[in-house]
Amino acid sequence: MGAAMAPAAVDTILTHFQDTGRNPSYYDAIISGDLGHIGKEIVTEMLQTYGYNVKSNYNDCGVLIFDKESQDTHSGGSGCACCATVFSGYLYNQLKNKKYHKILFIATGALTNSTTSQQGESIPGIAHAASIEF
Repeated sequence: MGAAMAPAAVDTILTHFQDTGRNPSYYDAIISGDLGHIGKEIVTEMLQTYGYNVKSNYNDCGVLIFDKESQDTHSGGSGCACCATVFSGYLYNQLKNKKYHKILFIATGALTNSTTSQQGESIPGIAHAASIEF
């Protein structure tokens, strides 16, 4: 599903940068969730085509929470609780300990139901961003 949701994350990130005049270096971390390894790669490549290099400060909750080698998670995605888990634990502590001061946090989702795959259409994705400064 990370590949299906990645374009929505890219659109949200691009819109945020255009609306605010900010660029990737403004943030200590840009975190999406939960796109996994495949979605993370797609986001990185798509943003690069628009002139935004996020390789140094972009990561994904599904990548952060799982180790695909030792846990056999394949692409590394994790489901809807991934963003909440990573933010309330790891990212909150990074902010609290002043290792991060500014985070762009993008929660993603796929709008599916039990019959979506039978309809022969693409999977709609959605992404919401929060700019968090501490």
